[in-house]
Amino acid sequence: MTPTLVRHHRYADSSDPVDAGTRARDWAEIQERMLAPLYEAVYERLEVGSGTRMLSLDCGSGLALLMAASRGARVTGVDSDRERLALARERLLAGAGQEEGSGAPRARLVDSVAAAGADRPAPYNLLTAFQPIGCADGDSEGLAPALASAVPLAVRGTTVVLAGWGPPERCATAPVLRVAARLTESARAPRTQAGWRPALRDDLEDVAARAGLKPDGSGRVSCPFGYADVDSAVRGLLSTGLFDAAVRATDRAQVEKEIAEALHPHLRADGTVWMPNVFRYLVCVT
Repeated sequence: MTPTLVRHHRYADSSDPVDAGTRARDWAEIQERMLAPLYEAVYERLEVGSGTRMLSLDCGSGLALLMAASRGARVTGVDSDRERLALARERLLAGAGQEEGSGAPRARLVDSVAAAGADRPAPYNLLTAFQPIGCADGDSEGLAPALASAVPLAVRGTTVVLAGWGPPERCATAPVLRVAARLTESARAPRTQAGWRPALRDDLEDVAARAGLKPDGSGRVSCPFGYADVDSAVRGLLSTGLFDAAVRATDRAQVEKEIAEALHPHLRADGTVWMPNVFRYLVCVT
């Protein structure tokens, strides 16, 4: 299992803008592993293995794909973020190997659902959307259309997994994320800038209904956010994109300061940061 507590990270100068490559690497090295328990719980429940042909939407830097491939699954990841996709290629194409007896690669990384449908050896039988929704206004708007585009690439009755944040009262990170909403609102940012909002009970079910999917079970998974220090926590949280509107409305240095202050209740005596969280997943069928 990938460790949850991660090593120290620091920006050279907090007044400098963060380039896309640095942000993607922060996601890969600091934040993405926080969701590893979610991936593992889903794969255990669905018995992901050598017979699995998985298509993952918003695959990020590929940790969920790598974990599925290690179980023998053939995986295809889709992400529009070129920097994250490049990191996923580094992880997967070097280590996932080839399908025994066929010479075909176990892992494919593409930038669109349409590309995921080209030259695939067989239809998919598992679709995943592990990027958690239900924490920012409009964060699910593009998911239902993406699922609708992906479903025709899979066999009938394919399992689809959606993921979302758990109830705010079960997520210690929720008060930290409220910083984004407060800073955005205080700057009177335009409505087009999405800000944090509390997760709602039916967020995942609403997406499933819009995508024409039939819910077939759900689960909750503990995914604590653990960081080596406050600087690493700030970098990891910024890499999620949930503070982008706040950065646009104010500036990065101000957002970093506010996040660091909000993390104080979660700072332990040894300098590490620990925030228990619960995430939810919904299992559907096409």
